[in-house]
Amino acid sequence: MSSSDIFLGETIGTAVLILLGGGVCAAVTLKSSKARGAGWLAITFGWGFAVMTAVYMTASLSGAHLNPAVTVGIAVKDGAWGDVPVYIAGQLLGAMIGAALVWVAYYGQFLAHLTDPETVGEKPVEGPGPVLGIFSTGPEIRNTWQNLATEIIGTVVLVLAVLTQGLNDSGKGLGVLGALITAFVVVSIGLSLGGPTGYAINPARDLGPRIVHALLPLPNKGGSDWSYAWIPVAGPLIGGALAAGIYNLAFA
Repeated sequence: MSSSDIFLGETIGTAVLILLGGGVCAAVTLKSSKARGAGWLAITFGWGFAVMTAVYMTASLSGAHLNPAVTVGIAVKDGAWGDVPVYIAGQLLGAMIGAALVWVAYYGQFLAHLTDPETVGEKPVEGPGPVLGIFSTGPEIRNTWQNLATEIIGTVVLVLAVLTQGLNDSGKGLGVLGALITAFVVVSIGLSLGGPTGYAINPARDLGPRIVHALLPLPNKGGSDWSYAWIPVAGPLIGGALAAGIYNLAFA
């Protein structure tokens, strides 16, 4: 598996992941969307199917990590760090591309939502914007240790599930059945642990789209909540490393 294959596979796969995952958030959130108000079940299953689609699409190229926490977990498990920067670079670029594509696909809905007087109100938007949740995660209750712990716990479940399913012949990612199982694991995490923080469980999934949100010329979009942004990056990375440690202690 060459570095170019890894970078290309992770870029394409993570772009598809964010396009479909962010897309379901946009569909449920924005005015003038046919799916508006579909709720948390739609979001959790939408993200699960997004994972499944992206993994099946790019597993043959890169192993389809699509998540720096998974990459770190596999590196800690195997002690092999050489390709980690290539994986993470592709994941971050792909996440930004996917978020930009969500904006393109829902361009009219973004404008309709953000210029509606009932949505915007009389005062300028301050702090996290009204549609930031389409791009990245945020806590329902701001409690640093709890928010960090929630992201760590959710990511431990995800990465441990990936590792215990067994990797494909190259040792770089999931096999065919593993992709389907992981999709349901993501749905389970969203349903059970997603309530407090929105379950980033993936640093690239949160950071890349947050950068895009900050750059997009959207009216009344508000801030990108950079004071919180370190938690959905640090928490999943810690969780990925812990999951690998648990795997090496209990399953290896």
